[in-house]
Amino acid sequence: MSTARVKRNVSSAFTLLEIMFAVVILAMMSVAIYRFVQSNLTALRVSALVNATDARYSGFESLLATQWQSLPAGAGALLGEPFKLNERPRDEITWVSSAGPGLLTRYAAGEYRVSMRLRPVAKDSEKMEIGLARRPKTDEANAADRESWIPLLPDVQSLQIRYFDPRLNTWVDRWTDTVTLPRLVKVAIARSDSPAPWESIIALGRTPL
Repeated sequence: MSTARVKRNVSSAFTLLEIMFAVVILAMMSVAIYRFVQSNLTALRVSALVNATDARYSGFESLLATQWQSLPAGAGALLGEPFKLNERPRDEITWVSSAGPGLLTRYAAGEYRVSMRLRPVAKDSEKMEIGLARRPKTDEANAADRESWIPLLPDVQSLQIRYFDPRLNTWVDRWTDTVTLPRLVKVAIARSDSPAPWESIIALGRTPL
């Protein structure tokens, strides 16, 4: 009877090989679950960054549309000049804007001369940002001292602006007409985080049907 009891105990126990197989399977399952969770977290993080960038550019487009579509026709309130640095466009556009929340001047009075341009993010930095340089229109003598900078889009590589002239029926790279406004303004921005440039065409007036 003692011999039979020992045999039953030995047959019901796990062998070392079975335990090793179980440990290996659990380890493989743990690694698979970890990689699955890690890849999902990475995808969510990238998606959140993309959504934040898209929202920033959408807000930028809305700001420009609000500013330019409120310009009075026939007042010559918009001028544009093409510039380049290291063979990359660094165009600049200037317009006259009244005080308001769009340019963070809700409680200011009078009109402002606003220029959209590129400039380094910091001194001696190679990274560029797009922003608005604003100054009171009535104080041109002290314009440099009273100019303030509003950053809009960080880490960009170039800024190209084109103007559609309905009289020529073509796009031009400069707008110096002090009487009329262009029908359309096209803005193209080379982004460091995307191989394709961001583009937007903003209508300054109603297009006849």
